[in-house]
Amino acid sequence: MSSPRIEVDLNKIRHNSRTIVGRLKARGIRGTAVTKAVCGHPAIARAMLDGGAAGLAEARLSNVQRLRKSGITCPITLIRTPMLSQVDDVVQVCEASYNTEMTVITALAAAAIQQNTVHGIILMVEMGDLREGIMPQDLGEMTQQVVDMPGVALKGIGANFACLNGIAPDAAKMQSLSILANDVEGQTASFLQTVSGGNSANLPWALGEHATGRINDLRLGEAILLGVDPVSGNQIGGMYRDAFTLVAEVIETDAKPVGPSVSFADPTLVRLRLVPFTTGTTRLILALGHQDTDVAGLSMPPGNTLIGATSDHLVIGTEHDTLCVGSEMRFQMSYLALMRAMAAPDVQTDLRHDRPPPSKRDSRGPNKRLALV
Repeated sequence: MSSPRIEVDLNKIRHNSRTIVGRLKARGIRGTAVTKAVCGHPAIARAMLDGGAAGLAEARLSNVQRLRKSGITCPITLIRTPMLSQVDDVVQVCEASYNTEMTVITALAAAAIQQNTVHGIILMVEMGDLREGIMPQDLGEMTQQVVDMPGVALKGIGANFACLNGIAPDAAKMQSLSILANDVEGQTASFLQTVSGGNSANLPWALGEHATGRINDLRLGEAILLGVDPVSGNQIGGMYRDAFTLVAEVIETDAKPVGPSVSFADPTLVRLRLVPFTTGTTRLILALGHQDTDVAGLSMPPGNTLIGATSDHLVIGTEHDTLCVGSEMRFQMSYLALMRAMAAPDVQTDLRHDRPPPSKRDSRGPNKRLALV
């Protein structure tokens, strides 16, 4: 079997999705599955949907198009503000999109009118992460403009946390978002179908004992795919952390001298070694590097230590003397490591426990437009 590769256990993804969606449902919150970390891989998306996800969310239009071409017909929301150059395609393949710019919303409206449809708009509100979002004091005016604009429909508001600045969501911020939702409805006389409280980082709040208010949706990627809380890095109880395994092949194995026999032209290179050279340690070189994944996000198997990496070589110190050239090593990945590995052209994907894709003769039809979640 070729390597490097990612082995994907789709049953574990179904289990993780079913587990977290069920827990959120008991709290009156939908789980929308985010597929951006797996580049919109159709089989992985179907596993998330099999587990009960209410719909899919994506950040890149190319990934949405991949999902649609595979026959997936569920609602898909674009969660990164659409580019002006792509508004026609966004309206064609997405039921809704998250937005912060009136210029973009106006272009989406024009594209929707031309395509004889209505595009859903969810406005992203700035709640402290300082990435994308409308300032709360400007939300009322903007929502009214959307309500009055033909071609688009105001479907909801949302917020983002723990991405750019690591601002974790808490009860006070969620209460503020609920108040904003009520204010918007009072000002516009429009019902907000979606009040999206954030991403996987919001699970500790969502599954707590306090009231959830108006929050009825979370966008879940890392929690379903890796079974962890993004803020703490801890495993979520009852969920799998190993649905994805990165496999790389050993291309050299040898005992190396205590230190390099050459002088470094750049003294900063000395600091790139993550562990010191030691005697009696077998060094392995694997056909994997920075071009394939986030090396710092790999979990080393027991008895192995990361020494360093270059663009296409991973150097590991090992206590095991049974590994030889041609042997394979297996790694668990962080969310960033998974994202980069899935996007790397030389890393293959090996699906386990897959199910056949839907027939093109599916009675729903590949272009059937379903209701927005």
